[in-house]
Amino acid sequence: MVDGIALEIENLQASVEGQQILRGVSLRVGPGEVHALMGPNGSGKSTLANTLAGHPRYGLIGGAVRLGGEDLLAMSPDERARAGLFLAFQYPLEVPGVTVANFIHAALKARGRELPFVQFRKKLLEKIALLEWDEGVARRYLNEGFSGGERKRNEILQMAMLEPRIALMDETDSGLDVDSIKVVSNGVNSLRGPNLGVLVITHYERILRYIEPDFVHIMFEGRIVRSGGRELVDRIEKDGYDWVKEEVAAGRTEV
Repeated sequence: MVDGIALEIENLQASVEGQQILRGVSLRVGPGEVHALMGPNGSGKSTLANTLAGHPRYGLIGGAVRLGGEDLLAMSPDERARAGLFLAFQYPLEVPGVTVANFIHAALKARGRELPFVQFRKKLLEKIALLEWDEGVARRYLNEGFSGGERKRNEILQMAMLEPRIALMDETDSGLDVDSIKVVSNGVNSLRGPNLGVLVITHYERILRYIEPDFVHIMFEGRIVRSGGRELVDRIEKDGYDWVKEEVAAGRTEV
């Protein structure tokens, strides 16, 4: 795997269909770090992930983003992926007619990291086993007929095979039961190391019982209003987000 690099976001502002959502987000995800980004519905978490990935629906207003010192915002979506950025989707799409194996093989080829067939198959089966999955999934069409848990597991399989340098996990825990959360989390934990930075985006603390974050950030109304450690997760679990709204209204934020 290539050496890890940092994702550096400075005063990022973005809109969706003409409505400003991100109002100045600054965040640094370094190599080997796991950051959790939490916040209520509509706070801008998924907008941040999609803006970073280059989704055309999300319009850039201002700010800067660097990936390994390079201008991420100047790159096309495929260039961002080749540079090492990976987005695990909240709602993975079906691709009928394309098997899981062929999809991942094509993705590796597009990134200039195609493997010989025997090596590719060996690695793919190892990662499938890591996710406690039957190897027959490699022959199934991408997400077609998959349960919610299988779709999210497939996102982590792609992440394990592509070996990104920065992974954005957009509400990977949504719609999963406890067993599926454990499997997905174990897969992510197996990839932790000095070459990978991870941003886990979530409403709830449950996935963070299994993926222990190094840093925790709370987003509200398009801004990160509080950063800290595990204590923020525990407070959200205990008190919800009302205290965040009250502190923002009173002008008390700590970043």
